[in-house]
Amino acid sequence: MLDNLKVEDVMFLDIETVPESSAYELLSPAMQNLWDKKSKQFRTSDQTAQDVYERAGIYSEFGKIICISVGLVREKNPFSFRLKSFFGKDEKSLLSEFSVMLTKFSRTSKEAILCAHNGKEFDFPYIARRMIINRLAIPGILDNAGKKPWEIKLLDTMDLWKFGDYKNYTSLDLLTSVLDIPTPKDDIDGSMVAGIFYNEDNLQRIVHYCEKDVLAIARVLLRFMNLPNINEDKIESVTIL
Repeated sequence: MLDNLKVEDVMFLDIETVPESSAYELLSPAMQNLWDKKSKQFRTSDQTAQDVYERAGIYSEFGKIICISVGLVREKNPFSFRLKSFFGKDEKSLLSEFSVMLTKFSRTSKEAILCAHNGKEFDFPYIARRMIINRLAIPGILDNAGKKPWEIKLLDTMDLWKFGDYKNYTSLDLLTSVLDIPTPKDDIDGSMVAGIFYNEDNLQRIVHYCEKDVLAIARVLLRFMNLPNINEDKIESVTIL
C-alpha cells in the first residue's frame, strides 16, 4: 500500500476527547447507571464508577470531542507541513466545520486518505459515532459501511507498525522514541487533557498538544516510507487561537 501512496494525498489527524460532563455527579441518573455498568469492565473491586469517571472521555458514548487537528504535506525538497485545528466547547459546531473541510479534501483526489495513530480503533470510529450522536451526516471517506477492504481510505500508523502482530500495542510516544522522532508528549499527555479543559479552561494548550501529535504521525509515516523528515522551519499552523 505504501509503495503507491503519495504523501500529498494523505490527511493526518488526531483528536482530543473529554468526559461529557465535568463530574460524575452532573450526569443524569440514567447515564450514571449506564457508566456504572460500563466501568465494571475495567475498574477494580475497591473502585466506584465515580472513581474512574475521568476515563469516560475515551468512550464515544460517554465523552465528546473538543479538538480535531489535521495536517497536510505540501511542497517537496524539503517537505513543508500545514496544520489546522477545529476546537471548542460546542462539539457539533467543530464537527460540522471539520466535516465541510473533510468533504472538500476527499473531492480533491480519488486517492485521498486519512491517517492517524490507532485511528482504526479510536479516532475514526469516535468521530463517526459523535457525528451520529450530533445528528450530522458522516463524510463518505469516514463511512466504511458496505465498503470492500480496498475501498477503505483509512490508514493507521500503529496498525502498520504491527506487521500482522495483533497482540501488540505501541503508543505514539514509544514509536517516536524508537524512531528518533521528537516526542509530542513533552508538555502534556492524553490523561491530562480533561483536567486542563475543565479545571484550567486552557484550550490553547490542548490544541497545541493535538497539533504536535499530528506532526509526529506525519513524521512516522514518512519514516515508514523512507522519505525525508519535515524540518521545523517548514511547519505552519493556520489555527487561530
